[in-house]
Amino acid sequence: MSNRNFQPRVSRLVLVAAAALSLGACAANNYPPAPDKISLQTYHYKVGAGDTLNVSVWHNPDLSMTIQVRPDGRISTPLAPDVQAAGKTPGEIAKEIEARLSKYVRDPVVSVVVTGFQGPYSQQIRIVGQAVRPSAIPYRENMTLLDVMIAAGGLTEFADGNAAVLERHGKTYSIKLGDLLKRGQMSANVPVEPGDVIIIPQSMF
Repeated sequence: MSNRNFQPRVSRLVLVAAAALSLGACAANNYPPAPDKISLQTYHYKVGAGDTLNVSVWHNPDLSMTIQVRPDGRISTPLAPDVQAAGKTPGEIAKEIEARLSKYVRDPVVSVVVTGFQGPYSQQIRIVGQAVRPSAIPYRENMTLLDVMIAAGGLTEFADGNAAVLERHGKTYSIKLGDLLKRGQMSANVPVEPGDVIIIPQSMF
């Protein structure tokens, strides 16, 4: 994503978050409810900075290792330095390492397994406002609002969960976190998608 396209999205997120957090619960928001189905057709995990990768080269244990993706998104393995890992699937990384190793090893077979997950920023779920632990968490396939809020520790005592909003692809939706977490209404447990932002305002009462 170019800086030109990224800046308007950041600005919109800041404005929506500021509005939601300042208005609180004095009135229910007028946004449409979040969709109960996701728009993803096929999900493929992409590696992010901070992920831990197990790189295995068949019949070459000296070239195999467990390594963490550097902040610049790259990894360095024996005979394959500075391989771009962030933003790629494990399979794509394996093919890149195979191409590098083919100069030194005959018909190399490489497998890459993610053993520690962070994911790229573009696929993380962000929770801001009145959550016990506001944070960014890696997206998992079939993840729902309930999964996200468990990871965030639930709502604070000052939260207005039913005034919360979900920001997705430039659109804003209403989510009923109070009904879900305090009343157990599973109809409010909608699926989330990579890159979603959940904004939880403070109650005014």
